[in-house]
Amino acid sequence: MLKGKTALVTGSTSGIGLGVALRLAAQGANIVLNGFGDVAGPRAQVEALGVRVGYHGADMSKPAEIEAMMAYIESEFGACDILVNNAGIQHVAAVEDFPPERWDAILAINLSSAFHTTRLALPGMKQRGWGRILNIASVHGLVASAQKSAYVAAKHGLVGFTKSVALEIASSSVTANAICPGWVLTPLVQKQVDARAAADGVDGEEAKRRLLAEKQPSLRFTTPEQLGELAVFLCSEAASNVCGQAWSLDGGWTAQ
Repeated sequence: MLKGKTALVTGSTSGIGLGVALRLAAQGANIVLNGFGDVAGPRAQVEALGVRVGYHGADMSKPAEIEAMMAYIESEFGACDILVNNAGIQHVAAVEDFPPERWDAILAINLSSAFHTTRLALPGMKQRGWGRILNIASVHGLVASAQKSAYVAAKHGLVGFTKSVALEIASSSVTANAICPGWVLTPLVQKQVDARAAADGVDGEEAKRRLLAEKQPSLRFTTPEQLGELAVFLCSEAASNVCGQAWSLDGGWTAQ
């Protein structure tokens, strides 16, 4: 379905980003990976699907590096047809204890990076007459939790940014939408599971159950693969008139 298209997925060397990249690649899209840590493993997984794969290690908190990454995509692949803004970090603390540098980093990576990639990708999408912008927000873009002020502020901002962009491009053949996952067992969430296990004196499985029981009525984690399938749908012709939506995949979290 996406053969000949090129997708940039930020923060895609693990977790949700890699899951989305793999599902887009399965539909024929060439993939540009971005992120830290192991690159060879994720790259091999995507290449095994028979598509062309690139990588750029831009630090998503630095606009100049984002600009270099977007220039790399244009020069090496010719276009950024699908933009998936997924890169994110987390820090958990009460407002009065929240380190200002962590606040700044979370806003930069979780929110401002999406502005920079979008402003650079959008002109080419408009010129070519097709494009998809998918912002991986969170249920925390719709509702709040204590101890996560920076993350909640950034994700609420990302949902609002998505809506504004969608309105600006509504009459074009480019769409912008947000995906709002609930609990997904990513490395970020695993750290919270481990902290919960240590604090409560329970094993990992019980810590997961307690974490889910507080917010997610399904008592099941959403998977990166499920999020990838939703991304594929939002890139399809069937979703060509889906614009400015914040689509929850959260096991009933926001239905409460």
